[in-house]
Amino acid sequence: MLQEELKQILPHRDNMLLLDEATAEDGKAHGKLHITGDEWFLKGHFPGNPVVPGVILCEILAQSACVLLAEQCSGCTPYFTGLDKVKFRTPVHPGDTYETECEITRSKGPFYFAKGKGFVNGKLAVSAEFSFALVGAEA
Repeated sequence: MLQEELKQILPHRDNMLLLDEATAEDGKAHGKLHITGDEWFLKGHFPGNPVVPGVILCEILAQSACVLLAEQCSGCTPYFTGLDKVKFRTPVHPGDTYETECEITRSKGPFYFAKGKGFVNGKLAVSAEFSFALVGAEA
């Protein structure tokens, strides 16, 4: 699914919808974002050597994981509740296509626990375990 379809699942808009496309199959979500070099988060990070901030890479993982919860996400806002075992391996630069693979490992009530990996050209850039809560639209 492309960005317009993702907007049916994710409440993110404008500069914070950080996926160009995503799919879900066999219990895994796969997402892609091509880094053009014009992104707001690269301004000043770092002059002459732009690198996608680690927190942005983690946000992209979380947005990818939400694709697995399309039905549950409807009308809700996914809030990060934790990040664990985050490891950054390879920097992500303009011109790179950042690809994610995520899966939900368990859930309890509105809380979902996931793990994910991000790659550039098949090389591991980041791995993480994370959790989030789906909060109703009235919150």
